[in-house]
Order: sequence, then C-alpha cells, then structure tokens
Amino acid sequence: MRLRRVRAVAVKEVLQIVRDPRSLMIALLIPLMQMFVFGYGVSLDVKHIPLCVQDREASQASRELVRHFGASRYFSAPRPLAGQGEIVRRLDDGTCRIVLVVPADFSRRLNDTGAAAVQALVDGTDSNTANIAANYARAVLSAYSAGLRLDTVQRRGESLQTLSPVDVESRVWFNEDLESRNFIVPGIVALVMAIVGAQLTALTIAREWERGTMEQLVSTPVEPMELLVGKLLPYFGLGLMDAAICLALAVFWFGVPFRGTLFTLFFTTSLFLLVVLCIGYLVSVSIRSQVAASQVALLLTMMPTVLLSGFAFPIDQMPALVRGVTFLVSARYYVHILKAVFLKGSGLTALALPILCLAVYALVLVVLAARAFRKTLD
Repeated sequence: MRLRRVRAVAVKEVLQIVRDPRSLMIALLIPLMQMFVFGYGVSLDVKHIPLCVQDREASQASRELVRHFGASRYFSAPRPLAGQGEIVRRLDDGTCRIVLVVPADFSRRLNDTGAAAVQALVDGTDSNTANIAANYARAVLSAYSAGLRLDTVQRRGESLQTLSPVDVESRVWFNEDLESRNFIVPGIVALVMAIVGAQLTALTIAREWERGTMEQLVSTPVEPMELLVGKLLPYFGLGLMDAAICLALAVFWFGVPFRGTLFTLFFTTSLFLLVVLCIGYLVSVSIRSQVAASQVALLLTMMPTVLLSGFAFPIDQMPALVRGVTFLVSARYYVHILKAVFLKGSGLTALALPILCLAVYALVLVVLAARAFRKTLD
C-alpha cells in the first residue's frame, strides 16, 4: 500500500465532501439535532404524575395521608373528586393518572386494628407509567405507615429497636440522583456515530457510479486497500469531530458527569467508527444508487443501535433469543463502554472484553470491505 495513492484518494474525497452540502449537513447538523432532541425529549424519569383524591372521611388522619402524597415530588398537587362518576370521567379524559380513594372508616380502622386500606386506581393505558405510579404510591404509603408506627411506639414508651430490627440504608453509585439523562445522553453518542458514519460512507462508491467517474477510478493503479483507506480517512476525521462535539454538549450543556479519560473514550470511539464506516463502505460497494445505499445503511445501523444495543431498552430484560442477537450488534459493546467511561470512570483494563469484541468486529469488517471492491465495471 502506497501512501501517495492513499493521500490522493483522500484529497479527492475531501473535495467531494466540501462540494456536496448534503454530506456536510449530515456530518455537522445531525449530531447537534440528535443531541438536543434526545437530550431534552427522551426521559425515563416519571415525576409530577397527575393525582386525584376522593377522601370519603375528611378526617385529620386522611388529610395527613393526602398531604404526604402532595409533598412528594413524584405526584402533582392532589385534586379532590366528589363521586364515583367523576373518578371515571377524570381517568377517561387523562386529567388523573392515579386516583386515591380513602374509605369512610379509615381512622376507625387505624384506631381499632392498627391497619387500614386505601384504594389506588391507576390508568393502565401506559403500562410503564402505571407500574411506576403504583410503586410511588406504595412508597408514600410505606413512609406514612412508618410515621404512624413511630408515633405509636413513642406513645407507648417502647424502644425504637422494637419497631424494625433490620433496616436497609441504600446508596446509589455512579448516578446518585438517578437522572435518566445521565445514561441516555452517552448512548446518543453511539447513535450519532452509527448514523453519521454509515450514512456518509454509504455514498462514497455509489457516488462514483452515479456521476460516471467509476471508469476513471478503475483505470487508476490504486489498490482496493488503498481505495478503502483513502475513502474512509476523511470521514474518520469527521466522525472524531462529531464525537468531540457530542462530548462537549454532554458534559458542558447537559451536565452529564464524565469520570473516565479522554484517551479511553476516543480510542474506543475510533474502533466503533471504523466498524460503522466499513459497514457504510460495504453497502456503497454493493448498491450503486446513493438513495438506496443511504436507506440500507440507515436500516443496518440506526435500528440495531436504538433497539438492540441497550441504549433504549435494557438487554437483560429481553427474551433469550433477542439477547443472543444483540451480541452481533457492535453498538452493544460501544454503548456499554460509553456508560462505563462516563459514569464509572472505567479504564482500558476494566473494558478489555467489549474493546476486544469491537476490535475483532472492526478487523473482520476491514477485511470484508477491502475484498468487496473489484476493479471492474460489471
């Protein structure tokens, strides 16, 4: 492989990029758009759930219970409801996502038996939000019950140790505030790299066919490996530039903690970039239409990255067959690396296995991409 030929192909590709505003838009605007759309638009945090209350007793104890719900940041200010018909109507029109019904004998049961039940009617049209709302309601009720037990123990003059012999003091590591943005935004970097890298390189060889310059390219002494390296080098540089933009936005704009090292991040990003660039190049060699090549590249990179990489859905909750398929998705390893580097500060040693998988993936695709191009017009 001769560097002079590689440089000539790379310079030619840079001129193509500069003269083609679509490529520049893909390279520069898509990262910004995706970071802001996903960073602000996608959130797994469920807060301020619309809450309605039907307090059939209106006693001091029931009002104290309602006050506990209103003080929680997970529920909105409770809206009082009158009758059963209004409950159905509010759940139907979406005004309330959860309705708390306090029975008329709430205080009497507490005083007589030390236990009482309240009813929570949850809108189940969104099963995820419904489950979260129900768990939040149980947590508020548990805190309220603990307060009642504490008051009872203090009135009786008993020791607090009899209240609960074993207690749990939980502490969250790596994402102390449990902000979903802290693990969503790093995953967006993988999505940006996958889409931008494959989309741009999917146009390289297809562009030569559509513009009628393939004959000139075939007639040159450039070798397939030299063509591959020369074609991909400019897009590799653009990809690293996009990665730097995404990193700056994640840390300085969205406030995502970055605890790792820049070397680890850009080394693993380079491996993943090589993978997606080779995927786009393979598509471009196989499909001679720029539009068709762009669509196929988008299908091969965006959907697996969103659905099967752990970016949007946890892999351990997927069916066994789908979990097996995720091992064939390169973005799975890169998303894992990104989250570990950003939140845990993991280094190369701790990430040896996913880095090795990415390196093997890149090596296989480089070999396939180099052999895919044939200097023929057939």
